Amino acid sequence: MIRVLVSGACGRMGQAVVRAVMEDPELQLVGAVDIAAGRDVGEMVGLGKSGIVAVADLAEAIDESKPEVMVDFTRPDVVYGNAVLALKKGVSPVIGTTGLSAEAKSELETLSRDNATPVFIAPNFAIGAVLMMLMAKQAAKYMPEVEIIELHHDKKLDAPSGTALQTAAMISEVRRAHQQGNPEESEKVAGARGADVEGMHIHSVRLPGYVAHQEVIFGGLGQTLTIRHDSLNRESFMPGVCLACKKVRSLQGLVIGLDKVMD
Repeated sequence: MIRVLVSGACGRMGQAVVRAVMEDPELQLVGAVDIAAGRDVGEMVGLGKSGIVAVADLAEAIDESKPEVMVDFTRPDVVYGNAVLALKKGVSPVIGTTGLSAEAKSELETLSRDNATPVFIAPNFAIGAVLMMLMAKQAAKYMPEVEIIELHHDKKLDAPSGTALQTAAMISEVRRAHQQGNPEESEKVAGARGADVEGMHIHSVRLPGYVAHQEVIFGGLGQTLTIRHDSLNRESFMPGVCLACKKVRSLQGLVIGLDKVMD
């Protein structure tokens, strides 16, 4: 069994991860970290007393529980420091928090190799979202005019989402960068056309009621194609999280994207 510590265990995503790890026969929950320390995480998620009590200090938790993997869905301004600490202690981070800078990712890759400890980051852990991105990349070969609309809950901190940026990056592998729309168009309100990534426009919606959703809309002569994925609850991410926990120790360096560990 793979020994797993959950960072941010008492948050909404953290609780879903705790439950998923406890219910997976190939994984063993050995530690939990959260600023809301002192709670038995098994009782917290309705699975009964587990003996795993959340503590506030990550270094202490790692030293005492000796995990192989740390799952982290905390804030962008916290996850980097957590990952650095884990890597220096030989623990593989599985990161679901988006918003890490390119510089931070580069530093994590260097630390990963220096400590011979792999690190895994996924912009989206939902299997369907990965399939959506792969399908969008395929479609872009034939319909290069494309815009992305991503919709998330109003508590999300970064925009555009990591999924939208990863989708645009994958499309860019097969699509020549070019400006879309009327070359003389002007925004009456700044930002009306959304973010511009190599001519593709990305639009971010933040409203209560959403979880995580994305549409990739392609336009061609007399036709449009829409590829959409909807995560209706946080449990949709858990099969991907558990898969990453099982695969990460067999990787090398920094690996980004759930598609890299899917068969």
